[in-house]
Amino acid sequence: MGVTKSDLFTEEQNELAQLAKVLGHPARIAILMHLIKVNACINGDLVEELGLAQATISQHLRELKDSGLIKGNIEGVSVCYCINPEKWEKVKDLFGLFFQGFSPKLSCC
Repeated sequence: MGVTKSDLFTEEQNELAQLAKVLGHPARIAILMHLIKVNACINGDLVEELGLAQATISQHLRELKDSGLIKGNIEGVSVCYCINPEKWEKVKDLFGLFFQGFSPKLSCC
């Protein structure tokens, strides 16, 4: 979506679309699932866990961190990542409201 077109939509619609884009790659979903499972992770662990190249993992981590879904701390030469609980709750709320907005009718099409 072009920068000039985003002003046609609400802040909530733009935020939801951006989050959906970030969540739209299976590697990022796998990273998030691993972080949820272990509740923290050193970057190198993800290379072993997912079998992707370090550069690829780093690119996906950057996308997740830029979105605010994860946060990280530098520990020597390693970076430890975890889910950002505040952003995670906001994402749950945004998607929850989006999906709750639909009420199935008996006859639609």
